[in-house]
Amino acid sequence: MNNNDIIRRIRYTFDFSDPKMIELFALAGHDVTRAQISDWMKKEDDPEFQELDDEHLAIFLNGLIIDNRGKKEGPQPEPEKRLNNNIILRKLKIALNLKDEDIIAILELVRFRLSKHELSAFSRKPSHQHYRTCEDQIMRNFLHGMQLKYRDSQ
Repeated sequence: MNNNDIIRRIRYTFDFSDPKMIELFALAGHDVTRAQISDWMKKEDDPEFQELDDEHLAIFLNGLIIDNRGKKEGPQPEPEKRLNNNIILRKLKIALNLKDEDIIAILELVRFRLSKHELSAFSRKPSHQHYRTCEDQIMRNFLHGMQLKYRDSQ
């Protein structure tokens, strides 16, 4: 999955307006324009489409965490320069205050089964022997399950 798909799905799931999107970036200490948001939301075949880089997605997810959980004391986390599905899943877990059981339940909404052991492997350090990469299929199913849980319940 690319970053534009991920931010589009999150925006749709929570029905974020352009001002809300700008606010989420601002919470993480980064200013974006409405035009940037608009270009990131466009489909790839649109001539004005702009690819969302990892750092901007990390800033957005950090803003989502701050919006939902409040700003933590001390220095704020620096946005990652490189993201992968494991990091994105962890940030969404923090932002939505989810426990492992909640993530498994969200995946079950789309009939995707994942054990608690498989899920915990995504949170390990890459050097750990039981580390597992969160594949695009799992991320896609998780985002779809989030949509069913959060969008359809509003």
